[in-house]
Amino acid sequence: MKILYAIQGTGNGHLARATEIIPLLRKLGKTDILVSGIQGDIRLPFEVKYKLYGFSFIFGERGGVDIWKTIYKARLFRLINDIRKIPVKNYDLVITDFEPITAWACKLKRKACVGLSHQNAVLHPRAARPLKTDYFGKLVLKHYAPVKYQYGFHFKQLDKHNFTPVIRSSIRKAVVNNKGHYTVYLPAYSDLEIEKILKQHKNVRWEVFSKHCQKSYSKGSIRFNPVSLKGFNQSFVSCAGILCNAGFETPAEALYMGKKLCVFPMKNQYEQACNAAMLAEMGVPVIDSGKKAQRILGQWLNQDVALKILYEDKTSDWLKQVIETCID
Repeated sequence: MKILYAIQGTGNGHLARATEIIPLLRKLGKTDILVSGIQGDIRLPFEVKYKLYGFSFIFGERGGVDIWKTIYKARLFRLINDIRKIPVKNYDLVITDFEPITAWACKLKRKACVGLSHQNAVLHPRAARPLKTDYFGKLVLKHYAPVKYQYGFHFKQLDKHNFTPVIRSSIRKAVVNNKGHYTVYLPAYSDLEIEKILKQHKNVRWEVFSKHCQKSYSKGSIRFNPVSLKGFNQSFVSCAGILCNAGFETPAEALYMGKKLCVFPMKNQYEQACNAAMLAEMGVPVIDSGKKAQRILGQWLNQDVALKILYEDKTSDWLKQVIETCID
């Protein structure tokens, strides 16, 4: 069986999850990898057959997606050409993790495509929703990468087609400890904006991993570092708590390790607003207002209780289920 596994390269969550899924897929069939997008910091330790520019949402420096940079960096003719060229019909099974080129290629060429992503679970009727609906954001989630079969991952299992998170083996095997520092990953904020948020808590040691930083440096009790998977993992497993956006992979791994978690959802990003709503239901502090940020952050730093969820390792079983159900 020939499998094409397509991964969204905007951000690091999809790529991190892929490091676990790809070896399991390769046990089930000959698997080629496609990655599209220009915002990821993780380099996959596997051969990537198709590396495409794709369509990426460009992170800004004030807490959200930079719409103008996203439009400026879009290459629509290139995107259309890539959709036309990808040979999806050469594969017995096409799986996309919210990757649009393969999804649209399958749709236009009438090839069944399997969606296996967190975004599918976000749209589930049982998933939490923010009080204010972002209709445009919801529209993007529905149509960015259209698929015939929908499977998803969320912080809770929602039904037989929507599973609990894929936790990386390095996190499952890690010796978790607490060296007292707090790890920070807020890729949509500049170093200056992050410094404004953190500097009021001078007695806290902060280890920040920044997309806008090329070389490590310190500002008082704040240590800024370039994003690196090894460096981030070391900081993450030994931290007292993690402050991050309301993405999926990092909060899920924090919950698994029992780390204190506080999330700062990206502005005008519906998926993260939905994630924040789900995490808030579970008791995780959410900072969704600049005026309340310091109060919530201070309360979180002073609390000792952390939520711990030992997510079972069932990824192999779920992949077999997906393939048995969806193979043409």
